Amino acid sequence: MKKVFCFGELLMRFSPNLQKQWIHEHSMPVFIGGAELNVAKALAAWQTPVKYCTALPDNYISKEIIDSLHEEGIDATSIVLSGDRIGSYTLPMGADLKNAGVIYDRAYSSFSFLKRGMINWEAVLEGYDWFHFTAISPALNPTIVDVCEEALEFATKKGMTISVDLNYRAKLWQYGKKPVEVMPALVKYCHVVMGNVWSAHQLLGTQLNPALNEACEKEFYIQQSEIVSKEIMTTYPNCSLVANTYRFSEGDAVRYYATLTNKQEHAVCKEHFCENVIDKVGSGDCFMAGLIYGNLQSNFTFDEVINFAASAAFGKLQEVGDSTKQNIQTIKARY
Repeated sequence: MKKVFCFGELLMRFSPNLQKQWIHEHSMPVFIGGAELNVAKALAAWQTPVKYCTALPDNYISKEIIDSLHEEGIDATSIVLSGDRIGSYTLPMGADLKNAGVIYDRAYSSFSFLKRGMINWEAVLEGYDWFHFTAISPALNPTIVDVCEEALEFATKKGMTISVDLNYRAKLWQYGKKPVEVMPALVKYCHVVMGNVWSAHQLLGTQLNPALNEACEKEFYIQQSEIVSKEIMTTYPNCSLVANTYRFSEGDAVRYYATLTNKQEHAVCKEHFCENVIDKVGSGDCFMAGLIYGNLQSNFTFDEVINFAASAAFGKLQEVGDSTKQNIQTIKARY
């Protein structure tokens, strides 16, 4: 069975119930997440061998977190113990990470102080087939960009499949570089790219049709995803698979669908709709996990890969917390 390696920053998420309820109750839910860890947790739940690498301070909180990851079936032996703090963010339940309400507290985290040479990539990647990271890490500072490139160089030498989630977090890109000055040099290593037409434009400088807005017809979005996907595959010859997700809010309701494009095919998943959302965090990570899982299954058709990923992402919208607890049967039953 093929094995997946996920690299990125572990974060503690604080989710206060507002209107001062969290103050009066002296209580606030805390979730252990981060985009890449959410992917690892989903894959582990689906019985896929997965290792997760990050940096945490050497203290009892980190040790409890690491123990919990092992209990979930994630290999956490490559986590670097260094630095002084775990990064965090605050986001009320049900809110969206893209929303201006997110409050980051990631400065001076252990992960942000990683540098080239601190991780023995030759050793930690040994025996793994797939390397996954996101555009969130390179948004932190130039040294993390160097660490990501170092990891990608080793993953390439080992012949690993490399995937990237084009998460765009405007609040994080604060060190004097625009995303389009950084991400293309990393995406050139990637075989699988996930995002949407807007994030690809922000991070890679791909074309963005000025007519795109939330009032557009679905067929227009689908057409644009194919155009942008082919542009990515042309610009980055290593890339052979691009996924685009569309999640539109209609009041409290959400409409969700996605596309998957390679050099021969363009597939559209079943459209999903729900009247309300419990928690938006981690939906995209769950899609990414589903995309990786589907590609690792020899018996999945191209259509089944995109339908599995989209169903997993949609199901995550009905779950509390950063990571999914859905099983494979539940995900398949939705499409």
